[in-house]
Amino acid sequence: MRAFGFDWQWRASGDPLSVEDYRRAASRKLPRMVWSYIEGGADDLRTVAGNRSAFDDWWLVPSVLAGHDTHDLSTRVAGLPVSLPVLTAPTGFNGLTRWSGDLDSIRAAERVGTRCVVSTASTWSVEELADAAGERHAFQLYPGSGGVAAALMARAWAAGFRSLFVTVDVPAVGNREGEKRSGMGVPPVLTPRRLLDVSRHPRWAYDVVKYRRIGGRNLASGDGVTAALASIEVQERHLVQSRLNWDDLAWMRDHWQGTVHLKGVLRPEDAVRAVELGLDGVVVSNHGGRQLDGCVPSLTALPDVADAVAGRAEVLLDGGIRRGTDVIKALALGADAVLVGRPCLYGMAVAGDRGVEHVLTILRDEIERAMTLLGVRDVRDLDRSHVRPAVGNQNGVPVQAFTTQ
Repeated sequence: MRAFGFDWQWRASGDPLSVEDYRRAASRKLPRMVWSYIEGGADDLRTVAGNRSAFDDWWLVPSVLAGHDTHDLSTRVAGLPVSLPVLTAPTGFNGLTRWSGDLDSIRAAERVGTRCVVSTASTWSVEELADAAGERHAFQLYPGSGGVAAALMARAWAAGFRSLFVTVDVPAVGNREGEKRSGMGVPPVLTPRRLLDVSRHPRWAYDVVKYRRIGGRNLASGDGVTAALASIEVQERHLVQSRLNWDDLAWMRDHWQGTVHLKGVLRPEDAVRAVELGLDGVVVSNHGGRQLDGCVPSLTALPDVADAVAGRAEVLLDGGIRRGTDVIKALALGADAVLVGRPCLYGMAVAGDRGVEHVLTILRDEIERAMTLLGVRDVRDLDRSHVRPAVGNQNGVPVQAFTTQ
């Protein structure tokens, strides 16, 4: 349509343009109890909110007349080449979001040119995912007891995984009251109202009944509710351990021949100790606000951790990423790359692998646009000269501190 000298291209008003658009669409696609599992967190959700609001504490500072029109977003993470500094984070029990969830992430990531960190609690086994993948991806491990962790490491290695992410911020399961209120427990508590809510999502219910991909295939064989409950029991009994210590991590480092990253670091001292043990990287993360409520947001902890590591190992950020400019801020504050979890689940819920692919593509486009506006050609050139802290608030508008870093 042409009017007033302009060419107008119409689109459906519901077409997602941003991660937030996907979030809203996903909330309508899923039953309330599943949505509470994806979107919720511990206690009063202060850390969930803090992971997002921490990005508002920083302004971007552009340079003009930079004189280039191409961008290089490529890098390597955990020995894996990626075309953008964004990997999919490990998220457990993705079959609750969509029966093909973990396959969706791998297919989408490969089409975009990045990689997945596959969860211990994946609803597809490491063997199934390795067979379906065209590239190598990373495996996330909960370092538990009773030989379960060792067996998982052996299976992942045999399946072709060479990058290990050890998650250590779950010595106990966080108090997720929202999940309890919605009936998302072990076993789920179904009431007439909750069953009615499920009936309003017939496609989701049909896929659960047909494909039965709701349990952790790495933790228990079989499918359906019985296997799901068994896998959750294995996870909570053997993989959630408060007695784990640095000696356990050293054992894993010694018995894994590939790269090892420590996920769940917020203190610089812990990051330094991981580096001294010979680990290849750390992931600054508070488990998406699902564990200890009121703890420091991931982005707030990042600069001190990056300074302490001082380039001796990779530093990744996990938590709160919703925009390409969030990625830019994380890289400028010391991250080598970021992990995204919930945004991929939003895309998965809405449109499967195509939804995850579109979410990653949105982030890529936003990163490229922000780099053009910042006057930066290579993501590895981002540093603290490209950000400034917002140190106050006047009439709802943050006040910028232009101090030399």
